[in-house]
Amino acid sequence: MRLRLSGIQKAFGATLALKGVSLELDAGEALAVIGENGAGKSTLMKVLSGAHAPDAGKMELEGQAYEPSSPLDARRRGVAMIYQELNLAPHLTVEENILLGVEPSRWGWVDGGRRREWARRALADLHSGIDPGAPVSALTIAQQQLVEIARALVHEPKVLILDEPTSSLTGVDVEHLFTVLERLRQRGVSLIYISHFLEECQRVCQRFVVLRDGETVGSGLLAETPMREVIRLMAGRDVNELYPRTPHALGAPMLEVKALSGRVKPRSMTFTVREGEIFGVFGLIGAGRTETLRAMFGLDPVAGGTVELAGIDVTGWSPRRQLACGMALLSEDRKQEGLLLNRSIAENLLLTRHRPVSRAGFIRPKAERYMALDWMERLEVRAQDQRQPVGELSGGNQQKVAFGRLLYHQARLLLLDEPTRGIDVGSKASIYRRIGRAAEQGKTVVIVSSYIPELIGVCDTIAVCCRGEVVAVRPVGEWTEHDLIAAAIGQANDPGQPPLNPDTA
Repeated sequence: MRLRLSGIQKAFGATLALKGVSLELDAGEALAVIGENGAGKSTLMKVLSGAHAPDAGKMELEGQAYEPSSPLDARRRGVAMIYQELNLAPHLTVEENILLGVEPSRWGWVDGGRRREWARRALADLHSGIDPGAPVSALTIAQQQLVEIARALVHEPKVLILDEPTSSLTGVDVEHLFTVLERLRQRGVSLIYISHFLEECQRVCQRFVVLRDGETVGSGLLAETPMREVIRLMAGRDVNELYPRTPHALGAPMLEVKALSGRVKPRSMTFTVREGEIFGVFGLIGAGRTETLRAMFGLDPVAGGTVELAGIDVTGWSPRRQLACGMALLSEDRKQEGLLLNRSIAENLLLTRHRPVSRAGFIRPKAERYMALDWMERLEVRAQDQRQPVGELSGGNQQKVAFGRLLYHQARLLLLDEPTRGIDVGSKASIYRRIGRAAEQGKTVVIVSSYIPELIGVCDTIAVCCRGEVVAVRPVGEWTEHDLIAAAIGQANDPGQPPLNPDTA
């Protein structure tokens, strides 16, 4: 037995996050730890990786007592973790981050040559072209995720914990990661895999354990358990629709983007989105999807082209003017750009529109409280009350608050960048329902997503980006997963040809 956890408990104040969780893991085995946001998965993994000390329970690694004093101590003992939220030093280079705390040295000095070689080797395992000498602050979120993974792999761990490792990766990078994980497993490395993408769990893992409210509520073999049963165990109820659809009609053109370009990306984006339309945008890392939304919203400079909203040229307007005009953006990085983590739920929800809860320029606390509680109920936000700091919420509830602010603002154009990144099945369904209702009300929704089933399940139309340009726009019924990937890697789509291999295309 590689790893055994028995009766693990952990409390934060009056909140009991773990209530006696147990699990076992063999050498070379991949175990999926599944549960909704707030179920205790991340807390359990932080206990295992040395970030938290358990209040009760016992841990054994290869038959010996395992009580890591810190994440670095855990890593030296052979347990490495890749966190859902990036844990990198942005002012350091890629190679410095990968070897941080375990730098190779000679005569008391860091051996820069060996450090760069080890970093290159770890990145090569992921088929990544990232420059080891590049500053992490210059990388995209997806590239930073790859650096985080490389940092864990460079130590050749006995147990590798992956918390939502693919949440910022596109299809090709996900396949590369799965290849690396299978190779590690065949070498005897044990994997603990946490993901809200249940098909990923099926692909990577043999067994699963389901947590709910800090307790183990089920386990079994993934190959022998229907996904409906796994979802029921997660939610404590039946979730009948993963992609609920609300009937809605498409109207006149609301958004027209013509040859939009930025300083680097996008190069030349052209597309039209109508009132009441849910418009998906797909592409690989570097295709210019996020940059397009940022340029449209005024966060990044526009080098050329135009953006028209309801016939008004809003090209280059500031975010403040775009909000006033009815355009709102949900950033893919909710921690850094989407939320004020140390402020309350109410403050985050009502941040961009104070008029309904103010008088003579002053916030009315009672009105603020009632408005916030009303929206929390609509969005199904689980929290103590409206005064709770949003940073204390689970990822799914944080995302509901960030998305809810756009709805409260009464924006008529919603730009959603990876709106369900890192959240559970139930929270995803809730957000999809809100998107559908927004479209039913005539609002226009643009969704950038790396998750193809989400785009096919939710959108009316999907556009594919490649190298900073839109290469295809079709109704969702005319797309397949293969066609989307083929278009994204710049290959002609011929239904008569066999599926493309992204590794060789």
